[in-house]
Amino acid sequence: MKATLSQLRRFLLHRHGLLGNRRFDGAEGVMQYIRQCGCIQFDPVDVCGKSHELALLARVEGFSHAMLNRLLYEQRRLIDFFDKNLCIMQTEDWPCLEHIRHWYRQNSRSHEQVEAVREHVLQTVKERGHVTAAELGLAGRADWYWSGSSLSRVALETLYFSGDLIIHHKKGSIKSYGLASEYLPDGLWDAPCPFANEQERMGWQVLRRIGAVGALWNRPGDAWLGIDGMKAAQRNQIFDRLLSDGLILPVEVEETGLTLFIKAEEEEALKAAAQPYTERKQVRMLAPLDCLLWDRRLIEELFGFYYRWEIYTPAEKRQYSYYVLPVLYGERFVGRIEPVLDRKNKTLIIRHFWSEKGFRQSKAFRQALDLELERLMRFHDAEKILWE
Repeated sequence: MKATLSQLRRFLLHRHGLLGNRRFDGAEGVMQYIRQCGCIQFDPVDVCGKSHELALLARVEGFSHAMLNRLLYEQRRLIDFFDKNLCIMQTEDWPCLEHIRHWYRQNSRSHEQVEAVREHVLQTVKERGHVTAAELGLAGRADWYWSGSSLSRVALETLYFSGDLIIHHKKGSIKSYGLASEYLPDGLWDAPCPFANEQERMGWQVLRRIGAVGALWNRPGDAWLGIDGMKAAQRNQIFDRLLSDGLILPVEVEETGLTLFIKAEEEEALKAAAQPYTERKQVRMLAPLDCLLWDRRLIEELFGFYYRWEIYTPAEKRQYSYYVLPVLYGERFVGRIEPVLDRKNKTLIIRHFWSEKGFRQSKAFRQALDLELERLMRFHDAEKILWE
């Protein structure tokens, strides 16, 4: 297939629910979007909302903290576990990620220390229903990722990574763990891995990532993170097989010389995107780890928008700031914004807005931006917006 650059942009933005009025609605809209993307990336940093919350807020009408908590920890239709990185996905995907749990059973840090307390931890969790690290209260510390930590935390997280435990619920950043065998839907905890071999498993993940971004190229990039064991040769073989099986389609993007791949089932949606967008432009603020941004070099090629998350960049080397959100207006990225939530004073503070070169802020844009900021304010139960 061939597509113009504008057509490809509209296709991506529409399928992500970012063009025009939000097409995902309520709890079923959350499920629909996550089903389409496979998973959304989780991150605990909360400056103006966590990354996964901002991703859903940008797309889902009526989205709230309580809605996501119900789906995760009451109905358990969603689960937080590893895929690309730590992600939120459909609970039914649990058997497909057995390779990750297997790896952690063999390779976790402080393995011997955890094995020594493993049965005690599982028995305690079973008796109490769910426990936090503080409630578990094991003596001592152990080596852990980033730095050493309490043995209680290390043991619970190790057993979570290996599939013995799942997150029962969270209170703020405090996680309480329960037995996976008790809280996963019947028959799911010990369901066999559905893949016959590693190549089949990687093919499933590649198709999943194409569905997450919407269109990807066969090149190295961050979108492939978490597909363990996939090198360039394996990736080429997987693309060939997905093409021969009719699961993906190559798309030549005019004006760029790029060949991208979309899921074959979305061919008609790409054709429909050839029609110009004529509705009222809306503002959307994207999360730093938004699925659409998983391959930032691709976004730069398609939209002419250069974005890097500078949270880990030393302050003196940052071009913008610590936690900055890309801003969409209609079909283009027009800038980036730095909102910070002052919880104590129930105020959403806007520290800065940087316009992209060549973009002039019209009255219509400022009205659309104000509407989206008010939505973010209400999501956090704040009472006012303060522009610094």
